[in-house]
Amino acid sequence: MPDISFDDFLKVDIRVGTVVEAAPYPEARKPAIKLIVDFGEEIGRKKSSAQITDHYTPEALIGKQVIAVVNFPPRQIGKFMSEVLVLGLHDSDGGVVLLRPDTPVQNGERMS
Repeated sequence: MPDISFDDFLKVDIRVGTVVEAAPYPEARKPAIKLIVDFGEEIGRKKSSAQITDHYTPEALIGKQVIAVVNFPPRQIGKFMSEVLVLGLHDSDGGVVLLRPDTPVQNGERMS
């Protein structure tokens, strides 16, 4: 990957939010879960389609905080418009493990 400046990094708006709704998304090409994430008053609630079915069920995600990029343009995923990119890492089997704070923080808090 090429080096970037700190100013380039600051252009990526990465925030914490709480999952308030989650549902299976069987129409997606790859197994996914539709999420509604609350990023607080400034950003509000945003939708995301996340390929996280290896480690998570919709029911288990409700109330969990996640980290997401909130300033990408919306992206059509099948019939669902994904507004934010929830971040995760691949485990040794290729499943996605969500990036999450280990202590609760206020929704909308920007990564620093």
